[in-house]
Amino acid sequence: MTEVEESTLYLVPTPIGNLEDITLRALEILKQVDIIACEDTRHSMKLLNHHGIKKRLIAYHSYNEKNSASGIVKLLGEGKSIALISDGGSPCISDPGYPLVNECIKAGINIIALPGPTAFVPVLSVSGFRTDIFYFSGFLSCKSGKRKNELTELAHIKGTLIVYEGPHRILKLMDDILQIFPEKNVCIGKEISKINEKIYRGKPSDLIKELESDKILGEFVVLIANY
Repeated sequence: MTEVEESTLYLVPTPIGNLEDITLRALEILKQVDIIACEDTRHSMKLLNHHGIKKRLIAYHSYNEKNSASGIVKLLGEGKSIALISDGGSPCISDPGYPLVNECIKAGINIIALPGPTAFVPVLSVSGFRTDIFYFSGFLSCKSGKRKNELTELAHIKGTLIVYEGPHRILKLMDDILQIFPEKNVCIGKEISKINEKIYRGKPSDLIKELESDKILGEFVVLIANY
């Protein structure tokens, strides 16, 4: 039986699509903590209501995380147990959490991270690319010039390269990949664990054509076999 500890920050992964993709331990933690810090309280309510969890919620997102961190650390110092969750996936992995974790470390606050969903892992598993050496870079810059520079730097890393992208820039990202990695094999995961989940495999030029003829929605995980 899981029992939460006072003055402890729990980093709790949440489903990236299917609401059932959450561990029993994660649910127990969410039921027992004093407070849940959410990236978007309205979004998190869907998950919490689905599992019958009613807790005090506070907002902790990319726009307020530096300012909110001190308040959360204060609550932890007063003995509160707090779970940090994002809109989907593992906190701190291309999601808010890094400043809070650092502040907790400085304050000597206990931190416990639970294992759980991360979007790139299932795509890496089904890609057929090397899994013994990979480099995760998260979301690249939204500015074309800077994004190309980032991809050029990534080209020096041998292994499977992994980036995230949204629906509005996926074709622009693929155009950049075509210029920098024209002959490399690429695997793209769309809407992982959701109803429109799809895996694309091929050269950049072929995938651009396939994406252009398909419905572009949701977030994408893009893998490049750079070896």
